[in-house]
Amino acid sequence: MLLRQAAPVRFALPALCLALAACGSDTAAEKGGRGQAGTPEVGYVVVQPTAVPLVTELGARTAAFQTSEVRPQVSGLIRRRLFTEGSIVKKGQTLYEIDPRLYAASAAEARASLNSAAANAEATRVRAERFKPLAAIEAVAQQDYTDAAAQARQAAAAVAQSRAQLDTAQINLRFTKVPAPITGRIGRSLSTEGALVTAGQTDPLTTISRLDPMFVDIQQSSADLLKLRRALAAGGVAPSSAAVRLKLEDGSDYGQTGTVQFTEVMVNESTGTVTLRARFPNPQGLLLPGMFVRAVFAQSVDTSAFLVPQAAVKRDPKGATTVLIVGPDNKAIERPVTATRVVGANWVITGGLKAGDKVITEGTARAKAGQPVKPVVAGSAQKFNTAPAKGDKTQPTKG
Repeated sequence: MLLRQAAPVRFALPALCLALAACGSDTAAEKGGRGQAGTPEVGYVVVQPTAVPLVTELGARTAAFQTSEVRPQVSGLIRRRLFTEGSIVKKGQTLYEIDPRLYAASAAEARASLNSAAANAEATRVRAERFKPLAAIEAVAQQDYTDAAAQARQAAAAVAQSRAQLDTAQINLRFTKVPAPITGRIGRSLSTEGALVTAGQTDPLTTISRLDPMFVDIQQSSADLLKLRRALAAGGVAPSSAAVRLKLEDGSDYGQTGTVQFTEVMVNESTGTVTLRARFPNPQGLLLPGMFVRAVFAQSVDTSAFLVPQAAVKRDPKGATTVLIVGPDNKAIERPVTATRVVGANWVITGGLKAGDKVITEGTARAKAGQPVKPVVAGSAQKFNTAPAKGDKTQPTKG
């Protein structure tokens, strides 16, 4: 009986030892898998200074390219209105007709006066010419010839005076037809037929506006303009002639682009702003005078900025921005930078980087400042250790 019971114990001990050895080897393998984690692989880009437009978005108001207030130049009653309100009128087109009868009579009177003066001038001229040879032979007194010549010159002057009066009367007669001074869209009529108008009155009869092209008056603070001029004077920033784009009141983009025409030299004392005037084509008449718009344009170009992908830039709770770069011995180095704005998918970095720096853009979550990294060019296939440790494999047990 004793021999039969000892035999199983003798065979069970080696099996137990093998099982413990296997467990120990699996534990060691698990520890070795975790301890032998590889250096993190990161992707980098080599940054170089580039020209970046300094885009500005400012509020603006639209203004008509030309505006003309139509006023009468003679007094009288309006007989007819010869245009349709809100339509396009051409330069020189008759808009109103003022009663011309009084001015026609004045023109006729001036013409008659001219004819009378011309007849008198002819008579005095002939008389002076007759006296001239008689005075030479002393057949008449020299004083008589002198008086005749003076009368002839006076008569000629009276003819010129009468002709000027006739011209004035004819001009006033033409002014009874009020023309359009410019081509454009005419507004509503402020005077009706039968209304009495006077020369030089304050209120216009109507207003004409030329809406194609259109002016856009952009308001920029004098402080920003001063900052821009100092940057241009210091170098590193170049003036830009980029086109101006508009955002309309509903937030949509205006399809046409314009150009800045000039900048005023006076600062508005009440607002502290300077006006920049841009010119835009307006073939469809979408822009109307007085609309509020947003102007987007580049006043200058930063020639020494760096474009860094947004994923590479980190911002702490205090607002400071940093990037990781590949330093000596392939160690990650944290570098504070100055990130001013976003252009597309990149941050514009104006300080903290130099040409040739290798900025880490991929794998930033695995890279730690001061620790080694395995740098590869950004966009290369990243290698990840996804194989489970040996200790994590489940071995089937046999019953």
